[in-house]
Amino acid sequence: MRILLPLAALLLTLGTAACSNVETTPTDTDRFAAGHYRYYTWLNQPLVNTTRSSDPIYLLDPIVRTEVDAALREKGYILDPQRAQFNVTYRYAMGMRMGEMSQESTNITPYPTAVPNRRVDQAVVDNAIALGGMKETSNLALQFHDQSSNDQVWQVIITKIVENANQRVDPAKFGGNLRKALEQALRPLPDAAQ
Repeated sequence: MRILLPLAALLLTLGTAACSNVETTPTDTDRFAAGHYRYYTWLNQPLVNTTRSSDPIYLLDPIVRTEVDAALREKGYILDPQRAQFNVTYRYAMGMRMGEMSQESTNITPYPTAVPNRRVDQAVVDNAIALGGMKETSNLALQFHDQSSNDQVWQVIITKIVENANQRVDPAKFGGNLRKALEQALRPLPDAAQ
């Protein structure tokens, strides 16, 4: 009975991570852990939209900063520019992946098949064409640098397949998705030194 509860928790965690449609690629935490960090600051100032640009990065920047600050606070890190031991920066970019299946196509056959003595179902062929090609990805690289040496001590890349590339960015949805992704991405990071 004692082993069932931890096993169930592990399976639930793995199942949630597998279904989240988010991939995280962290680097090794040894260099970061060796620094015994507690205080941090942001490398760059918040973006200010002085030209009234419609670029969504101006909408996303405060959300990224707020969610990263909250996630680091949960691990015990303190935002204090005067005493900062490491700084945080991020890079946000769109990307493409070839041949990725959409998460929404789980119950649809994404590949055309041929069965002898049967007619080809054109809907299956159309779905394979529509769902099996290039997929747009949203990528966020979160980088931590030692404040005194400027050496990068840790990085994680968060990648999510964009299900609807033509949809406008919904700040509430983006913040919720980012919160879940950061929880997964910062999991290997050690708690702040005391």
